Amino acid sequence: MEAALELQGVSKAFGQTRAIDNLNLRVPRGAMYGLIGPSGAGKTTAIRMIMSILFPDSGSLRVLGRSSALEAKDRIGYLPEERGVYRKMRVNAFLSYIGRLKGCAPAEVESRAASLLERLGLADALKKKCEDLSKGMLHRVQLVAAIINKPELLILDEPFSGLDPVSVRLLKELIAEEHKRGTTIIFSTHVMAHAEELCQQVVMIHKGRKVLDEPTAGLRRQYDPRTIRLEPLDASADLMALKAVPGVESLQLTSEGCEIRLAAGTDPGTAIRSVAAVVAPARIELARVRLEDVFIRLVTGSAGTHESEQALRAHLQGLGGEGAAA
Repeated sequence: MEAALELQGVSKAFGQTRAIDNLNLRVPRGAMYGLIGPSGAGKTTAIRMIMSILFPDSGSLRVLGRSSALEAKDRIGYLPEERGVYRKMRVNAFLSYIGRLKGCAPAEVESRAASLLERLGLADALKKKCEDLSKGMLHRVQLVAAIINKPELLILDEPFSGLDPVSVRLLKELIAEEHKRGTTIIFSTHVMAHAEELCQQVVMIHKGRKVLDEPTAGLRRQYDPRTIRLEPLDASADLMALKAVPGVESLQLTSEGCEIRLAAGTDPGTAIRSVAAVVAPARIELARVRLEDVFIRLVTGSAGTHESEQALRAHLQGLGGEGAAA
């Protein structure tokens, strides 16, 4: 089956800065991929090349079977990181204009726009000027503009950035519905929890290079967190006694109990039974691996210091700012 998107050996530099370095990527039709990594990793540069806003210095790409997104533009939806609308236009006129650019019939655009806006809680916004809407409302309108043509490929660059929780939830629901319709979806984010929640596959980029391209479900088996969380049945139990349990590498007290780090090669099932035999648990579980932990493990490696891991965690949380080659 032909892929929705293929990149082979794609590289892009800005002066001495190599924003994308030999990127290979294949996205099957109907998939939902998360393009993740810290701010400045190269995600936006990759998306701009896919959309033919920028052109690679080397390598090749195909979009929906064509050599350029420009040849398939009517079949693509795109929400860029830099938001923008015609602020003096009314919402219905703006969406109608975008629909015409995508080759949609006016009646179809009008009907779909009204339905989507109602779905997003903006039924009364159709005749309002864009400049009269709040930031969250405008963001929802722009997502409607990106999917007004029922695209085969939908590309979203940091779609949840700066939104309130209600808007994030509404957008997530609509993105999931588009995927259910059969749309291939690629979205970039530095908030890895969003990708973990929505995506079938994650592609991690660090300093312009791909460091991971794996199904989300397989990551939990491949990157065992080796951490047990314990809440004791007796709040006065001696948790430090658990350090003597075979396979326990370290123990950290928490407000609810403790987190137990297992040594490499330790069987988690055996360790859980041993821990429960020493301290009766009210709750005991193997911690669920997070994409953030996987990324940090890949980037820092076994030689990573506590300070380097903490700095990278801060960067992943968006504290590092957007780089020029983001």
